[in-house]
Amino acid sequence: MAETPSTMLALGTRAPGFRLPNRNPDVGGAVVTLEDYAGAPALLVAFICNHCPYVVHLRDALCDFAREFAAQGLATVAVSANDAGRYPDDAPEKMTAHAKRYKFPFAYLYDAGQDTAKAYRAACTPDFFLFDGGGALVYRGRFDGSSPGNNVALSGGDLRAAVEATLAGRKPAAEQLPSLGCSIKWKAGNEPDYF
Repeated sequence: MAETPSTMLALGTRAPGFRLPNRNPDVGGAVVTLEDYAGAPALLVAFICNHCPYVVHLRDALCDFAREFAAQGLATVAVSANDAGRYPDDAPEKMTAHAKRYKFPFAYLYDAGQDTAKAYRAACTPDFFLFDGGGALVYRGRFDGSSPGNNVALSGGDLRAAVEATLAGRKPAAEQLPSLGCSIKWKAGNEPDYF
């Protein structure tokens, strides 16, 4: 597997807006916007997909993490931007089946035009962006140091520390490590200019 690192968007960046169809009928409305999360003390935007082995590796842990911190006020939303034409496992109807099968506790949005992924400078799956209650980016990077086959236990430690700090009104540590995963599957001719 070729690993692609996250771009490490500048801290302090305002959360880019989005308005995307939701493929998880059990959480959220048919269309979900950034404004739906106004008032949350923290918002986690996770770029994921169905088939990436890096996402599969932490999928259950991410769901548990989102459930745990929802009780403390963290809002979580997941976005899939992969080209479903070339990667049919990530097609919208399969996203719905996936969200139901794994009981996603968050909306699962389909970024068909890949504009939202570009606005966030997302590069890989998974790619995590944590915003404070004012909409400023306070953390971007990895879930933890675990990845498929490296024998490091899943803990969510890096993201956990950032969420705990944010919910307590503190800034997360400035030293943040990029996420690693499969590259987002860009549509031909739609590759971003930040690589």
